[in-house]
Amino acid sequence: MNNDDIISTLNDLIETCKDGEEGFKTCVEDASDRHPQLKTMFADRQRSCAIAASELQELVRTEGGEPRIGSSVGSALHRSWLNIKTAITGKDDEAVLNECERGEDSAVHSYAKALEKDLPINIRMVVERQYQGVLQNHDRIKNLRDQIKVEASIE
Repeated sequence: MNNDDIISTLNDLIETCKDGEEGFKTCVEDASDRHPQLKTMFADRQRSCAIAASELQELVRTEGGEPRIGSSVGSALHRSWLNIKTAITGKDDEAVLNECERGEDSAVHSYAKALEKDLPINIRMVVERQYQGVLQNHDRIKNLRDQIKVEASIE
């Protein structure tokens, strides 16, 4: 894998992280006060996405490239996150979590695609660690969504 390919792959992941950061910011704003742990989790994920993006940006600089600094309007992940605003009516926490899961599905796909490439070991280690965090977060969001769905059916 040549240096330009490495930088391109890292910049794609930076966009994924920035899209997630924006998406979780929207979730913090739109989640109801009924489940306060959701706002806390979304804020934590927003910060985690920002940290991951910064870490990847530093790798791009180390490789001699120019890191992307924002999300990409054209990315599928960004479009998924933008759907949050339209999907959330009446501050429905299940709808918020459904959209978060959709966004995390896209992030899982982006990281898996990057890991299919022949990345240098130091970069692979960072991407793999971040990927494991994305997988854990996806499962956490899915479990919370299922839990809220059960609560709603009992009421």
